[in-house]
Amino acid sequence: MKFNKYFDHTNLKPDATKEDIRKLCDEAKQYDFASVCVNGIYTAFAKECLSGSDVKICVVVGFPLGAMSTEAKAFETKKAVEDGADEIDMVIPVGLLKDGEYDAVYTDIKAVRDACEGKVLKVIFENCLLTENEIIKACELSVKAGADYVKTSTGFSTGGATVGDVALMKSHVDGHCKVKAAGGIRDYNTAAAMIDAGADRLGTSATIKIISGRE
Repeated sequence: MKFNKYFDHTNLKPDATKEDIRKLCDEAKQYDFASVCVNGIYTAFAKECLSGSDVKICVVVGFPLGAMSTEAKAFETKKAVEDGADEIDMVIPVGLLKDGEYDAVYTDIKAVRDACEGKVLKVIFENCLLTENEIIKACELSVKAGADYVKTSTGFSTGGATVGDVALMKSHVDGHCKVKAAGGIRDYNTAAAMIDAGADRLGTSATIKIISGRE
């Protein structure tokens, strides 16, 4: 795979303006990244900006806490798809996972999966808040619910992606899911280490710096 296509070029800042999103999309087209990753309010605008390119639109759902109702996440997902989303990055209900309420976590993921049928679904765990066993359980639930990717982090909590977490997730999705690393990937060496550990996609706002570092 072309190196550029590993990247979801990301701007999820709460103060991101339309001009910021336009710039994100222009850069994604110029460098031929896999996608832009944006908040739902900018889905239709990003689609307009990316017209004529093969760059996908990745939209976050239940972001960044994952702690709203399953029904709200499903509705948010449907709206994002209607507005042009190609990929959905949803956050699981972390507290319910930690409580051992696995059926509720599965139901949450499955509801979003059903709401974006035919689109790519990535499931964000927030690994910095989880034990190794909880990460493994989240992998199992994501595979069972039909996710396309498992994802390390939102980048908005106490820590981001680690090489160890990527390798752990890769070994426990057993080829049924791909792995996306996100959070704290800010230079070429870190990006390369994540790919070597098994990451199939990388989410970062430092994408151009990484590409430049490689060159």
